[in-house]
Amino acid sequence: MKDASGRSALLRATVVVVAEGGLRALTYRAVAAEAGVSHGLVRHHFGTRDQLIAEAMEYAIDESLRGSNMLSSGLTVHEFADGIESLADREAGIQSFQYELLLESRRRPELRPLAERHYQAYREAISRQLHRLGVDDAELTELIWFALDGIVFKQLVAPEDPAPAVRRIRALIERAAAG
Repeated sequence: MKDASGRSALLRATVVVVAEGGLRALTYRAVAAEAGVSHGLVRHHFGTRDQLIAEAMEYAIDESLRGSNMLSSGLTVHEFADGIESLADREAGIQSFQYELLLESRRRPELRPLAERHYQAYREAISRQLHRLGVDDAELTELIWFALDGIVFKQLVAPEDPAPAVRRIRALIERAAAG
C-alpha cells in the first residue's frame, strides 16, 4: 500500500464504517476490514483514533466540496444552484459521516473543532462562489448554507425532490447578483 494512496483508502474506509455504524462502530479492526488491510496498518498511519477521525473529517469535507461544484470557478447562478442540488444527491456516505461527527461533537467537546471546520469550509465555499457571481452578502451566504445543510440532511433521512427549494435559492441569488 503506497503511503498517500494507502492513507486515502483508510480514510475512505473510515468514512464507510462511520456512515454505516456511527462512531461507536469505529475501530482499527473495522477500518482495516473495510480497507482489506491489517489493523496494525491503521494504527501505523494515524496513531490514535482521534487523529484518524480528524483526518477522515478533513478528507470528507474535501471530497464533498470537490465532488460538488463549490470549488469551481466561472459558474453561472444556475450552475451554482445546480451544485447545491447535486451535493444533496451525491455521496450519501460522506454526508452521513459528517453528520455523525457533527452530532457526536455535542457529546464530545474535543470534536467541536472538527464541527467548526466543517461549517467554516462550506460557508467559505459558498461565500467564494457568491463573490464570483458579484454578490457580497454575508446574510445570503448564511441563508444558503443553512438551506443547503437542511436539504442535505433531509435527503439522507427522507429523500424528496429539493428542486423547489433550489429554485428559490437560485432566484434569491439572481436577484442579489442583479443588484
